[in-house]
Amino acid sequence: MPREFTRAERVSDAVQQEVAVLIRDEVRDPRVGMVNITDVEISRDLAYGKIFVTFVEEREQQQIDEGIAALNGASGYLRKLLAASIKLRIVPKLTFYFDESGRRGQHLSALIDLAVSKESVSKESPSDNEES
Repeated sequence: MPREFTRAERVSDAVQQEVAVLIRDEVRDPRVGMVNITDVEISRDLAYGKIFVTFVEEREQQQIDEGIAALNGASGYLRKLLAASIKLRIVPKLTFYFDESGRRGQHLSALIDLAVSKESVSKESPSDNEES
């Protein structure tokens, strides 16, 4: 039997799609730029929503903080637009967070590549003492 999705999960998916479009079309703040919405978590009572975003271009931590602050500053406006586009009795209060998982994944991948390259170099060059 297929897994049933909760109402909060269905609302999360709808909010994720709609907020991505709203940010792209309606938010004009240059601190935001292009963002990817990686995840949306809606509370069971549908009153609160955590939106996790990453920025498309590479940014310093200060620029990330400014972008998140700009998104949180526009959250009331985005909530109003969301209420107009999605018919819900309660439209969740939106809070934006930076998603570190992409950065951590790239860092771990680089460490693994470094370890593999060091291992292959050590296997290719056997000790000169063994040949004598």
